[in-house]
Amino acid sequence: MLPSLDPGLTLLDTDTDRSVPVVHAVVCDHLLDASGPAFWIDAQGYATTATLTQIAPSQRLLDRIHVARGFTAYQHFSALADLSGAVNAHVKAATTTDAFGQRDATDDTDTQPTPALIVAPAVDALYRADDTLGDAQVRRLLARSLARLRQYADAYDVPVLCTRTEGDALTDPIEAAATHHYTCESTRMGPRITGEEFEPQWYPVAGGDAYQTTLAYWADLLAARAEGTGHQPATPSSPSMDTDDSEGQVTTAPARQPDTPLLATWAGQPGRGP
Repeated sequence: MLPSLDPGLTLLDTDTDRSVPVVHAVVCDHLLDASGPAFWIDAQGYATTATLTQIAPSQRLLDRIHVARGFTAYQHFSALADLSGAVNAHVKAATTTDAFGQRDATDDTDTQPTPALIVAPAVDALYRADDTLGDAQVRRLLARSLARLRQYADAYDVPVLCTRTEGDALTDPIEAAATHHYTCESTRMGPRITGEEFEPQWYPVAGGDAYQTTLAYWADLLAARAEGTGHQPATPSSPSMDTDDSEGQVTTAPARQPDTPLLATWAGQPGRGP
């Protein structure tokens, strides 16, 4: 029902509104079958706590998503440069033993410490928006960021999922470098992802008279996938925040911002964003 992510750079082009959590659903779906954390280098606020909490079928799944945020082109570039250090810090913490040779009780022994996925949505957004950079600098920084993503995909032998805000000369190198390419388009029955011989199935409800691809559907789909892979439904007890759902009703979702190695690495650098 969702495309599988294979090692290498995957470009997901989408024309859907960000209220349709396509990227979030693909990430969560991949983590249900993979062991290890996801490292998410965010731009434009894609990694929203409310959306991830609403669709993630397990609290433990959320614990495996490590987020760093950039607010300028240089911050985004620096977050990518710091990724290997963040991964090393996570591996060290996950493999640390006490004086008796026991693993830390807080470790998730069901997962491997090395990455299962790297996510970089709207990878070109901050470079386009930075008016302090000339065209040549924008192209050079974005090219170097793309090279790092390819390097991480090869070094860790994992999928690297990215999206772009526009398809033009600036981002043509992303498409050229991508090992896999999917397209998500809006239709009257909801988002439709295609590519590489992958064709989605439509999801009938109400006796087949209607089709549902709302945020609530993604949550139900991932919950069913989680049950099939042995994960438990989420029962978070953290403080909550109110958010508007796709039908204009107010729902309550846990407001959770895990303190992760990548985020800590990011926050620990003087002169950069939180």
